[in-house]
Amino acid sequence: MKYVKHPKNEFRGVWVATVVNIDWPKNGNDSVEKQKEDFLRILDFYDDLNFNTLIVQVRTAGDAFYPSRMAPWSRFLTGTEGRSKAAFEDPLQWMLEKTHERGMQFHAWLNPYRATFDLDTTILAETHDFYQHRDWMLKYGKKYYYNPGIPEVWEHLTEAVEEVVNNYDIDGVHFDDYFYPYKIEGETFNDSLAYIENALPDQDLEDWRRSNVDSLVKNIHLMIEKKKPWVRFGISPFGVWKNKSTDPSGSDTQAGQTTYEDLYADPLLWMEKGWLDYIVPQAYWSMHYPAASHETIARWWAEKSENANLYMGNGPYKIRNNPDKAWKRKRELPKQLLLARSLPEIKGNVFFSAKSLIDRHEDVTRKLKRKFYGQPAAVPSMTRSEKRTLPKPAIASLKRFNTNIEICISHFDSVPRFISLYSLKDNTGVHSKTLLKKGYMVANDAESCFTLELGRRQSKQYLGVALMDAYGNSSDLEVVSLED
Repeated sequence: MKYVKHPKNEFRGVWVATVVNIDWPKNGNDSVEKQKEDFLRILDFYDDLNFNTLIVQVRTAGDAFYPSRMAPWSRFLTGTEGRSKAAFEDPLQWMLEKTHERGMQFHAWLNPYRATFDLDTTILAETHDFYQHRDWMLKYGKKYYYNPGIPEVWEHLTEAVEEVVNNYDIDGVHFDDYFYPYKIEGETFNDSLAYIENALPDQDLEDWRRSNVDSLVKNIHLMIEKKKPWVRFGISPFGVWKNKSTDPSGSDTQAGQTTYEDLYADPLLWMEKGWLDYIVPQAYWSMHYPAASHETIARWWAEKSENANLYMGNGPYKIRNNPDKAWKRKRELPKQLLLARSLPEIKGNVFFSAKSLIDRHEDVTRKLKRKFYGQPAAVPSMTRSEKRTLPKPAIASLKRFNTNIEICISHFDSVPRFISLYSLKDNTGVHSKTLLKKGYMVANDAESCFTLELGRRQSKQYLGVALMDAYGNSSDLEVVSLED
């Protein structure tokens, strides 16, 4: 396999987990100023590492990180569930704007089926679905879950996602690996009544459960396709679909639970049907971990994926924090990235989670920047989108302020666009170019202005401007001279 050193297109994502304040905010009771500062720190760290996508958890357990008519404010954001935070009226909108200012994509990560994070229901707001739709809830282990076997639940959860798609200029909708809950020995997920009422004749319990999850995934896909077809729908399933021991087509692994048999999720079917734009198998094990090696899982998914972009999920949270000795070495994560770039079917990586590299493992971060992420890369285009021809952006105005300039770009489109501005050595745009700034234009916005710091100008200097729409289609480079 040929290793690609500097791919032009590569998904570089990071999960920002908000449940129990894993990554952000550090505490729901923190001031708005501190919460904003902490988010910007995450954003700037990964922007500096030339990442292009944040996957931010905006629904953790029947709650919301945005004003919602369907869910109460999350206590992980405000300190008390159902209570808004003064001077932070719409955190999701603010996060979106700050992410787009840096030319990065923002994918809204929602956990559909988890209704509570523990059994203390006294902390829930009266508007929480636990109280509004008590008949939808099933207790399992130390949590409550929405019953996936009730059709009204599919409709409700689809509507909850639709609210976000309609109200915000998000670039993607993201689900993680929590479908039916991971099995707990000695406990029963008691959905027998819904099974009796809703299963098809001769449909066994396992197939019925999988069909319920299929229905939700299909409904989300159809809703997005109808509302904003440029919004990408991605899912990050548990890394092992099936073990080879139970199905010859499964991976050569010995996972204790599997996506298909225990979580009742069938991502291979979702890709076959064209319901996903991308898939991120969570393969958080080391390269040669005996029970489930990252290499084995990555190669298996590379062979099985179709109709969707494949990105691998990596676990830097394990670096020097895991009994597996492989994670003690700074080479482990780079080896996984090297494997991904050597397999043409894998088009990027996503890290869990955001705090894993910030203020720690500086030797690993330096290696990532030097060997893998020294150059920016665009998010790969969508597999299901039609090819569109983007005209070059027009330069509406160009003003000089000593060594800085303000440039206004004119371009109209019914689809959002990302803008890249480059410093060029000549007017062809063929030779060396240096990225100066990235930006974003919302749908139906006709003009955007940017201030650029050029430093000391040479006798001849040119500026290049290029656009990429939300589907991944690119315009030709527009070149403007900066000569007096």
